[in-house]
Amino acid sequence: MQQQTMPVITSDEFYIRNLEKSDIEDWYAYLALPAVYELTSWSLTGPDDLIPLWVDYESDHPDSAIRFAIVDRKSDKLIGTTGFHNVSSQNMSAEIAYDLNPEFWGRGLATCCVRSTIAWAFLQLKLRRVQATVLPANRPSIGVLERCGMEQEGVLRNYRMVRGTPMDFLVYSTISK
Repeated sequence: MQQQTMPVITSDEFYIRNLEKSDIEDWYAYLALPAVYELTSWSLTGPDDLIPLWVDYESDHPDSAIRFAIVDRKSDKLIGTTGFHNVSSQNMSAEIAYDLNPEFWGRGLATCCVRSTIAWAFLQLKLRRVQATVLPANRPSIGVLERCGMEQEGVLRNYRMVRGTPMDFLVYSTISK
């Protein structure tokens, strides 16, 4: 989605920019790592699986998914993404999604980016609700959501197929103030 603005983080080490097609190889490389793959619902067989997503992110339709790149300033390489899917302009809501290369875990970067992305959505997209779904085993992501002020609403039983198995997901949300 072409936006005039995007979330901003204050960091000498990282920044957020539009996701580019050239990011797909780096994105897939860390999404395929067992530490990431096992805690998410991704079901990827190769970088080409991400191309349809990237095409959707380029759409200017108000309900298209939105994804930004989290970039390391030293290498100028993608190290994570942040954004939204299940965007509903009618309901003024969206589901936040994010991921981060495990090399950068434990630095507070995911929390910083998620917090900034939520604030941006309330201000720029005029959303009233942002929600997230997360596998119960993904304790690091649950911590990010809670540090960002999101509250657990409940369990979505057999909510999504994860590599052929129906899995429960926790649902978290926050609303604009």
